[in-house]
Amino acid sequence: QVQLVESGGGLVQTGGSLRLSCAASGRTFAFGLFTMGWFRQTPGKEREFVAYIKWSGTNTVYADYAKGRFTISRDNTKNTAYLQMNSLDPEDTAVYYCAAVRLKLTAQESQYDYWGQGTQVTVSS
Repeated sequence: QVQLVESGGGLVQTGGSLRLSCAASGRTFAFGLFTMGWFRQTPGKEREFVAYIKWSGTNTVYADYAKGRFTISRDNTKNTAYLQMNSLDPEDTAVYYCAAVRLKLTAQESQYDYWGQGTQVTVSS
C-alpha cells in the first residue's frame, strides 16, 4: 500500500550539488509514522546506507562518507523526504533509493519494508 517515487538525479560535475526527493503515498499510509532512509548502489556492489531521518524529523543519522556533505530532511505536510548532496565526488556515482519503515530507527537495508525505484546520480571528474 506504500509507494515511493524518487526524483532529482542527474549528471553533475565534481564539487557540484543535487537535491533528491522521495514522494510517498498509499491508501492507508501514515507518513508521519515512518522512518525514511536513503541508500545507494553501484553496479557490482551491495546497496549501502546513506542516511535516515526519524518519523518526527527530530533525529538524523548519516554514513561516515555522507557527514558534512549530505543532509536528509522531510516535510510531513507534503509526504516527502529529501537528500541534499553537496561537494559531490565521482565516488558518489550510484543509483539512490529511498525507503520507509514504520516506527523503527535503523540503518539496515533488510529492515526497511518499502522501496522506491531509484534515481541515477552521476558525478563526472
